[in-house]
Amino acid sequence: MANGEPEGSAPLRRLYGRSRGKALRAGQERLLAEALPLFSITPEVLAAGQAFAPPPREVWLEIGFGAGEHLIEQAKANPDVGLVGCEPFLNGVVAALAGFKREQLLNVRLRRGDAQALVEAAPDGFFSRVFILYPDPWPKRRHRKRRVLAVGMIEALARAMRRGGELRFVTDVDDYAGWTLKRFLASPHFRWTANRADDWRRPWPEWRPTRYEAKARKEGRGSVYLTFARL
Repeated sequence: MANGEPEGSAPLRRLYGRSRGKALRAGQERLLAEALPLFSITPEVLAAGQAFAPPPREVWLEIGFGAGEHLIEQAKANPDVGLVGCEPFLNGVVAALAGFKREQLLNVRLRRGDAQALVEAAPDGFFSRVFILYPDPWPKRRHRKRRVLAVGMIEALARAMRRGGELRFVTDVDDYAGWTLKRFLASPHFRWTANRADDWRRPWPEWRPTRYEAKARKEGRGSVYLTFARL
């Protein structure tokens, strides 16, 4: 590959990113202590198929949910679907927990940490939809191995996803869009579903812009929306 990374079934690498921002207020600390155990999920529980009771119609995964806006909206709009979110950033987890409680959501679970362990633990064909929305682009060439879809992750997701499932990826960094598209086009497990030349400019019909997207628009950056079907 152009960036010097080997392809194939290399072991997954851990995901990178900040683990916390400014100090939590007392109320946020209480929320974390009280609510996180109610919504938290472990790889062991996921592997045993005990994430939700009763089992939902489908299970969707969001990798890096930020402050949880998209995760919350999806859970509200799809009460018969189980939503699993992974996020290493503590302040984002707290914001998401506040939203879960405010909306009285019962069909969400989260992991404070990267998604690698959950993807590895998931039974074959477990997830029918995966969202990767505005991940850290790690623009320096020597840091590209830190990108969420670096070596091994596409193969791992393919195993954990149901045939006919859908992976949605969004970025406002053109280089990252091309880098990601190249990897999925090279995978025998996925098909880019673009039907029109400008599909990549169009968000999904039920898309709700995140605060990050609003910031990107304000700063003059457009977005690339890519959809890949699991074959």
